[in-house]
Amino acid sequence: MKLYRGFATVGAMTVLSRVLGFVRDVGIAAVLGTSYAADAFFVAFRVPNMFRRLFAEGALDAAFIPLFAKRFHAEGPEAARAFASQALAGLTLMLVVLVVLAEIAMPWLMLLLAPGFRGDPAKFDLAVLLARIALPYLVCMAVVALYTGMLNALGRFALAAFAPSLLNVVLIAALLAMIAAGVDEKGTAAITLAWGVAISGVLQVLLVIYAVVKSGMGLSWQRPRLTPEMKRLMQLAAPGLIAGGMAQITILIGTIIATLQDRVVSWLYYADRIFQLPLGVIGVAIGVVLLPELSHKLRAGDHQAVAESENRALQVALLLTVPAATALYIAAEPIIRVLFQRGAFAATDTEATAALLSVLALGLPAYVMVKVLHPSFFAREDTRTPMIFAAVALAVNAVLSFALFFWIGPIGIALAATLSGWLKFALLAVTLQRRGEFSLSAKLARALAGIVASSAAMGAGIWVLASWLEPYLAPGAGLFVQSAALALLVGVGLLIYAAAVELSGAVRLRSLPQILLGR
Repeated sequence: MKLYRGFATVGAMTVLSRVLGFVRDVGIAAVLGTSYAADAFFVAFRVPNMFRRLFAEGALDAAFIPLFAKRFHAEGPEAARAFASQALAGLTLMLVVLVVLAEIAMPWLMLLLAPGFRGDPAKFDLAVLLARIALPYLVCMAVVALYTGMLNALGRFALAAFAPSLLNVVLIAALLAMIAAGVDEKGTAAITLAWGVAISGVLQVLLVIYAVVKSGMGLSWQRPRLTPEMKRLMQLAAPGLIAGGMAQITILIGTIIATLQDRVVSWLYYADRIFQLPLGVIGVAIGVVLLPELSHKLRAGDHQAVAESENRALQVALLLTVPAATALYIAAEPIIRVLFQRGAFAATDTEATAALLSVLALGLPAYVMVKVLHPSFFAREDTRTPMIFAAVALAVNAVLSFALFFWIGPIGIALAATLSGWLKFALLAVTLQRRGEFSLSAKLARALAGIVASSAAMGAGIWVLASWLEPYLAPGAGLFVQSAALALLVGVGLLIYAAAVELSGAVRLRSLPQILLGR
């Protein structure tokens, strides 16, 4: 019951963060537009944001939570607290040194990050300044990740899951203040946003420290020492960070290829914004909650409970992901049209972006199930195997992206991402099964059949209704009518799916609220 409640808590906070992120992007577009200052800000924020994504994907948690849980169960809370204090001291020292060196070397680093800025000294100098202001955010995110790992291991998910939203809250507040004050100097606005990034990092640190102290597990500062426990933590964390880095390289490769044709980068960006919403809400939420759940049960030697948790997590993931993928595949064009088609975003852009989103949607279940299977490795202190499979998926993605792009055009980049996602899932699932660490239960198999059938019924309903609502989804109908029509399409789709799921017996919906509330 607690497992489902954790899914709901983290998922709700992730939805909040994504919604605030959309609002933030709209505000940045209004204040900075596509000016030189906007280019400088986005490049400057790339490095700390990349590390934020690495930590948010659980690279540090994958190493820290199993070791923390081991000490908590074997030696008690005080031993676990001492281990966490050692980890905090070592991590903080390492990141502070890295940030100081990066601050000094920032002009040379910027040449690597944005070589095209060399021809515009004003833009280059502004990017260096913004990066230096925002870079301490990196240290804050590492500290937040460690405290968040503690909170997740203790089953306290709410404040830890809310912390990332503070970045968007602070930036939105800064944007609203600049709009109200009539700030129109782009450089000044960009500097204000960079300071907002740094301030939001400090606020996130204070929030998670408060949550940990409230739990009775407040940490004390220690002199950093390279103890055997810290060596083990580094050994486990390194593969996870490398694997996360490979995911970032995969995104970079897709972007590089996309630049070979005009506007493809933008099409991919907007399609990915929609694709990432269910992936973040479902996949990341389940992965965050499942890792401490499995770690505790493995330390207790309850392997039957571990198997049940894995199957329940997959059932929840598939229950939410398969219909989401079906809806995105069928209704990609009306979704993109209503959300983005206005101003400089033309009908041809909608058509191209929707095609990419439809192909990405086919890989959504795979990417979510990868998030579900990763904790099964991490809880057993195996971060090396997922790293190897990430490397294989990266290589396949790179080769397919190049080959398919020149064969079938931009849609080949999305197809390569989808195929590599399914390959990674297959590698993880087969490995766990061969090790005897996962088996598909009969209950999950029956539920999966019902979920697929229910999603097909929902897809048919959405297809028919979308055709009928076509005039109301067109730009000429006005934003209010478009939004209402899209909401109706989504609402009816949900009702059809809920009814089909209930009839198929995949899940009894009347018991779902009690399950999510942990009752």
